[in-house]
Formats: sequence, structure tokens, C-alpha cells
Amino acid sequence: MTDRLTLRHAVPQSAAADSESWSAPVWVPTRALGRSVLLTGLFLLLGVALGRVDLVLLAAPFAIGAAIGLRRMPRSAPELAITADEEHIVEGGHVDAAVTVSNPDVIPYDLVVLRIRTSPWLKLERADRPFAITVPRDGWYSVDLAGDALRWGRQDVGPAAARVAACGGLLACRPVVVSGQGVRVYPNTDPFNATEAMPAAAGLVGNHRSRRPGEGGELAGVRPFAPGDRLRRIDWRVSLRTRDLHVASTLSDRDAEVLLLLDVLGEVGLSGGVAGSASVLDTTVRAAAAIAEHYLQRGDRVSLLEYGATARRLRPATGRRQYLTVLEWLLDVRPDPVEVSEDDYQNVFGMHHVSSDALVMVLTPLVDPRSADMLAQLTQSGRYVVAVDTLPAGAAPANRDQWTPLATRLWRIERENVLGRLREHGVPVVAWAGAGSLDLVLRDVARLASAPRGH
Repeated sequence: MTDRLTLRHAVPQSAAADSESWSAPVWVPTRALGRSVLLTGLFLLLGVALGRVDLVLLAAPFAIGAAIGLRRMPRSAPELAITADEEHIVEGGHVDAAVTVSNPDVIPYDLVVLRIRTSPWLKLERADRPFAITVPRDGWYSVDLAGDALRWGRQDVGPAAARVAACGGLLACRPVVVSGQGVRVYPNTDPFNATEAMPAAAGLVGNHRSRRPGEGGELAGVRPFAPGDRLRRIDWRVSLRTRDLHVASTLSDRDAEVLLLLDVLGEVGLSGGVAGSASVLDTTVRAAAAIAEHYLQRGDRVSLLEYGATARRLRPATGRRQYLTVLEWLLDVRPDPVEVSEDDYQNVFGMHHVSSDALVMVLTPLVDPRSADMLAQLTQSGRYVVAVDTLPAGAAPANRDQWTPLATRLWRIERENVLGRLREHGVPVVAWAGAGSLDLVLRDVARLASAPRGH
């Protein structure tokens, strides 16, 4: 498929004028009109030169036909518009689109050739072939394009181009091209649920148990009554036994910050859409959307960060608005390789983007050595890190299709060694498998976070 949609002209393009203010006419004669004029002039010339009336009579139909066809000439160009769904569309959902050709002129269009190009991830009916239609005067014709969205992302319906013939095919309009209409297709999120507690909480409100005393629903113990304590907190059983007032102390319920760090240094595997195989970016985007939805529903703050050349970042926030913002942010995820050295990239990426109290979930295929170094640095800096392996089963690194089976096996063994070294350095690594796949790892991280730390 070419980058630019073009239609073959009925007549050759005229040469550009020297004046910048000159513009080509909208309607131009076709080859049919040129042949009619040529035959008319040829028969008349031969008839006069040879003195033959029959040749003059043969020229009459061509002249009369051209005159009748051109008795009313069009003065305005056709109008072309593309409409598409702008509502919430998820992978595998239905898409309704249409291309409309309007005729604002007073003469009908004898023939309209319409072509449209769509994204390969939009399976629209009848969008792979040109349309030949007629449009009455002061009317319109709409071509419906219905189908399914096969993959997440910003998909385009269009551009579209139309070439119109009128006056019995004697005049043709120069191609009318309209830009495409974007369709936002959101990732299909697998149900995700993590029942384990968060390792740390830094906000003032939320549903997670904090290690700091305060108002909450988690019992921390019983202590003597102090000025400022509420009467409803008095533990009468202990107070009657000890003859002194005691109150039940609780742990405050606080929210947590979850940072989703997306490794976009490269793409591995082939994407087959929602019903086919998943590439690294497919797994990364769908997992990020599921994890963000889960924690935002619990009242936590969620932020996103790309580990790539541009290091795109989404600030932490809560609520449904943040979830919609996360989905919009994920639509622009693209492979973003880094061509600089590790030291230069660390100056761009920087650890200052990562909060010290946040739970950092790194979604990475671990095929680039810099990804493993980044995980090790995050862990050594004291962050709570969970590495989510997004490499599809049976996938190999990009541009290595010519490797022999033995070479691919050695590469997999080397990658397993990297995973083992990360686990030895305290980096939990788990493969993404949907609901409940992170519970065991989150339990270990929460246990380590609650353990006393040396100073």
C-alpha cells in the first residue's frame, strides 16, 4: 500500500503557471471531449478541402453532441466528507464509518469514482475496492463502511479521494482528497485483581493499611487514654480490668502510588490483533490498562512512565478521569529505541521521576541489557519494584529471524540467566498472566517492606 492515495487523471496535468496567484480550474475537459473536437475539425477540414458534403454531415453528430453536453456546465467542485465513530471502542468492537459525496451544483454527476484507504487494523466491509456511483444535482450519496476494530491504537478511516465526471463524460473534476478520520480503539483489558496489601502508602486517604497510627479500620493495639482521644475509642473491657481508661489504637487507611514503567526500547513478536498473537507492546499496553483500572478503582494514585528515548510521563492522580487519561496515554505507545549510551540515557531518564514510596511495576520483555540494569538500579535505590515479563511465548528478538534453532536456544538460556541474577538481587520477576498473576510477588514485596530496615 502506497503512502499517498492517488487517482489517475483523465487528462494530463497542465503545466504550472509562472504567476503564484494562478490556480487550475476545478473542471477540465476529458479525452472524450478532445476526441470529439478533433474529429469534428478533421471532418470539416476534409469536407471543405475535398468538396464532399458527406464528410461535413459526419462531423455534425460530434459537434451537436458536444454542444448538447456542454449546454450547462458545472461551476463548483464536489464535497467529500468522512464520518466515523467517536464513542468508546474497545478491541474487537464494532466500528461504523461512512464516506459522503455531496453535489452542490445544478447538474448531476454522471460518474463518481471513490477510493478510500483505511488502517489495516480496521476490518471494514467494501473498503478494499473503489466505488462507482452517481449523484443527482443538489444531492448526496453515502457509502457505509462497517466493520470491527482488531487492535488498540489511533486508527484512521481515510484518506479518501473522489474523481467526478459530468456533462456526458466531457468534463471531469480534478481529484478531491479529504484527510482521514481518526478512530480511538482502546485496549481490551483482562480482568485483574490483586488481593495483597500495598508495600507503602504516602497519601492521606485510601483503602490500604498504613504502618502509621491514625484513624482507620485496622486495629493496631490498646494503649492508655490520652488527651484528645475520642470516647468511642475507649476499650471498656480492658479499662474495667485495669481500673484505668484504655483506648483501641488503629492504623490509618492511606492511599498508595503505583507507577507503571513501560519498557518501549523495542518491539518483539508479531501482533495478530485481539484474536491473534500478541506482541510485546500488545501485552504491555493491555496489562498496563488492567493494572491501572484495578488500582484506580481502589482509590490509589496511578502514574505512567516510558523507558525510552522520549521518556513520556503521566503524572499521578486518582479517579475515573485519570483512568480515561491513562487509556488516552496508552494509545500513543510506540517502540522508542535509544541510540545513546547508558550513561547519557540515565541523564535523560533519571531516578527523580520515580517516587521513593511508590510501587513500581516495570513491564518489560527483558531483551535489552539496559532494562536489566534499570531494574537493578531501582532496587538498589530502595524502591519497591515488581518486574512483569511481557515477552510472548515462543518470541525471539527483532531482526533475528535468520537465527538457527541452536542460536535461539542459547539466547533463551542467556535470558533465563539474566532473570535468575535479577531474582538474586531482590528483583521479583513474574510473567503476566492476567488475574491474580501478581499476588505472590506483591505478597513478598509487602513482607519485605514491613520488615525493619537497617540504618
